[in-house]
Formats: sequence, structure tokens, C-alpha cells
Amino acid sequence: MKVKENYESGTWRRFVRFINGEEMSEDAFRLPEEMVRKQDKEAEDSKYPEAVHSDLYRTKRERNRSDFSRMMEQYEQWSKTRGMNIFGKFYRIIALAICILIIVLLLLTVANMPHFGSADTPANSNEVPRRYIEKGQEETGAVNIVTGMILDYRAFDTLGESHVLFIAACTVLILVRIDHRKDGSLIHQELAAEEDDRKLEPKNDRILQKAAFLLVPIIILFGIYVILNGHISPGGGFSGGAIIGAGLILYLNAFGFKKTEQFFTYKTFSMVSLAALLFYSTAKCYSFYCGANHTDSGIPLGNAGDLISSGLILPLNICVGCVVACTMYSFYAIFRKGGI
Repeated sequence: MKVKENYESGTWRRFVRFINGEEMSEDAFRLPEEMVRKQDKEAEDSKYPEAVHSDLYRTKRERNRSDFSRMMEQYEQWSKTRGMNIFGKFYRIIALAICILIIVLLLLTVANMPHFGSADTPANSNEVPRRYIEKGQEETGAVNIVTGMILDYRAFDTLGESHVLFIAACTVLILVRIDHRKDGSLIHQELAAEEDDRKLEPKNDRILQKAAFLLVPIIILFGIYVILNGHISPGGGFSGGAIIGAGLILYLNAFGFKKTEQFFTYKTFSMVSLAALLFYSTAKCYSFYCGANHTDSGIPLGNAGDLISSGLILPLNICVGCVVACTMYSFYAIFRKGGI
């Protein structure tokens, strides 16, 4: 409480209240009390201490208090009207100046960039893209140059992206998930979420259920195909995982949480995500170690164009696809119901 009182009566807090146009707290009126005590002390030290109890002195003291209160009221009124208008104009001018400065800097940057197709462009002068195109298939075994770049040359960056998805899912769980009681009974928020979910869930929608019954297996199979052929054709773990996640969401909307939880629960999400990230990290740590020490990893690249080829790229694609699919479904389930 002492720290709070000191903070509320501090100069910075008063300045913030002035900027926001808030009413001054009672701490702002401590000055007249201090003035009164000082005047009382001076009167007691004077030759006529009885002046402290005189009507004239009491009238003067009340007048000082009233003058200060009136001054503070005028100050509050000014901060809410004219002071706020001045601050608003100053704020708009600064914001406009910053926007103009950013626009000018961006235009200068664009004006100084090399022309399209010029030999000075990074695409023509940088040796890294040329290495990807000329040596990509030979060094990674992947026909798809983009997949070879993401999961071989830049695999460490992709590892970070996968962990970002997992951390985002954990953050949403922490902030939005409705916790259970220790005995497993439902709390008020869970009962309300169940009630809302029953209203939103189209359990008797035959058209949606029949369509989902036919489409969900096809969607999931297509997602698996995109993941497994990401090193041969356009696709990969990110796009295939997004397709599988969309299939799970469609199944959830058609048949509800009760049926979906028969094969996909919070434990399933945790185990699949953890296993995929651990395998990815372990495999690439081994690959990084071998590359840094210029030793053969012993992992064959296979024949370019075959399904089982490109070394670690195929299993890494599977890991990325699992993480993306689980994250997409978990986001939807948590925001809809407060849990998986």
C-alpha cells in the first residue's frame, strides 16, 4: 500500500493523469494541508499563539484551501478541454510527421533499387540462388528446389518456424483454455461453453454430415499425398499439414467434439507435436554436426524422383505436416470451445 501511495502521488503518475484528462486524486490536495500546518507552526512560534484559534485566522485558512481547490478544479477542467485539444493536435502533428518520414524513406529506397532484370539485382549477382538452382538436386536429392532449400539448406530456419507454431499453440492454450477442476467436474465456464457449442453444432444437418463423410477422407488423403510428394512435386509439410487441418475442422463442424475426441484429444495433440519436434531437432542436429565436421552422415539421398529419396527431407516433411495440422485444429477448437 505504501508503494502504491508513493506511485500515485509521484510526478510521473500526475503527468499521466494530466495527459489522459483524468480527475486528480485526493493526493493532489495534500498541498493545502501542508500549507495549513506550516501556517499553524508559524503562528505558534510567533508572539501571539492565540492567533491560531482566532476567527480571522480560520477564515484565512479556509480561504486558502478554497482558492487552491478552485485552482485545481480549473486545472482539471483545462486538462479535459483545452489541454486535451492541445495534446490531440500535437499528437496528430507528430503522427503525421512520422508517417511522412517513413513514406519518404521507403520511396528513396525503391528509387535506389536496381531496375528489373538488371545485372545488379540480388537475384543475378547473388551466388546463393545460383547454388540452389545448379547444385540443389545433386546435394539434397530433392526434385523440388523449394523443398530442398527449406528442409536442407535452410533447415535450421524451418526448425524455428515449427517451434514458433508450437509456442503459439501453447500460448493460446494458456490464455484461452478453460481449466478443469482437479476432480474432473465441469465448472461454470465449461458448462456455458458446452451450451453454446450445442447451439452452434449442426448435429442434425444431414447435408453437411453426408458431404463431410465423403470429403474428409479425400481431403486427408490429399494432404498426406502433398506431404509425401513435397520433395518431388509442389507441396510439402506446411501446405499438406494445412490441408489435413482443414479436413479435421470440417469433420469437427459436421460431427461435433464428441466424435472427434474419439481419435483426436489434447493428449494426441501433445504427443504428436512433441514427437515431431523432437525427431526434427534430433535429425537436424545430427546433420548439422556431420556438416560442420565435414563427415559423411551415412543417410543415402536415393534416386532423384523416387518417393523414398532426398535423405532426411521426406521424414522432416512428415514432422512439419504433423505440427501444422495439429496446430490448425487446436487453434480452431480452443477458440470455439476453450479446449481440445
